[in-house]
Amino acid sequence: MPDVKARDAKLIQYLNEAHVKERQLEQALQAHIAMTEIANYRKRLQQHLSETKSHARQVERRIKQLGGEAEGITGVVQGATERVQEVAARGAALAQGQVHMLRGTGAQEKMLKNAKTEFQSEAEEIGTYTAIEALAKMVGDRETEQLAKAILREEKRMAGFLEKLIPRLSQAVGRAEIPASERNGGRRGTTRRRTTSRSGSTSRRRTTSRSGSTSRGRSGSTRSSASRSGSTRSGSTSRRSTSGRSTARRKTASRPRSTSARSGSSRRTSARSGSSRRTTARSGSRSK
Repeated sequence: MPDVKARDAKLIQYLNEAHVKERQLEQALQAHIAMTEIANYRKRLQQHLSETKSHARQVERRIKQLGGEAEGITGVVQGATERVQEVAARGAALAQGQVHMLRGTGAQEKMLKNAKTEFQSEAEEIGTYTAIEALAKMVGDRETEQLAKAILREEKRMAGFLEKLIPRLSQAVGRAEIPASERNGGRRGTTRRRTTSRSGSTSRRRTTSRSGSTSRGRSGSTRSSASRSGSTRSGSTSRRSTSGRSTARRKTASRPRSTSARSGSSRRTSARSGSSRRTTARSGSRSK
């Protein structure tokens, strides 16, 4: 590599690390696509394989623009052993893909293990491109900064996809290899008990509320009946008192009348006695 500035040499170093990782990921993705039975997962892997190849080409071009030389899948190689190491590294990458095809006890578990490996690779690439972006920004390399930012955005999107996929694949393994009676941590019976207790408590509450409302209604009707009978009694009592008062008034009114009648008759009697006395006196005078 010809003499370059210190800042460019450091950027070339980091870009070469990213380039090697992209080439390794190409081999793994090709093997994983052949093993994937879920349609949307396989489609996303194929899309990311295209993105990975594009990343490798863009990074290689930027390395050459900075005056460096893109390293192959072996990493840093020099001298006459360059081609031998390159071929050996490619063979190791292919062997890794074949090993991935033997993982797990079933198709679901193979896909789960592959997704975990892919997620790990994405995390490493995210760390690499984050470092390149920060370094390029510090030294004022605008083009390298923008390149790292664009690739980083796609790597994060793939990592997000895998983060959501891994739990679903893990559940698929459980459904495929674990009997239904052993799932949910033995919570199925507990759930039924809770449901039964809840329904029992709910029915009890409803019965209590209904009986309470019935008793309240009955007591209310009893109270209203009592109030009605009370009002009837008070009405009859008031009527009796009123009739008593009217009778007393009548008696009181009739008493002076009888007294006056008696006084009248006594006056008449006295008048009659007076007249008799006068008649006696007259007869006496005549006899003399």
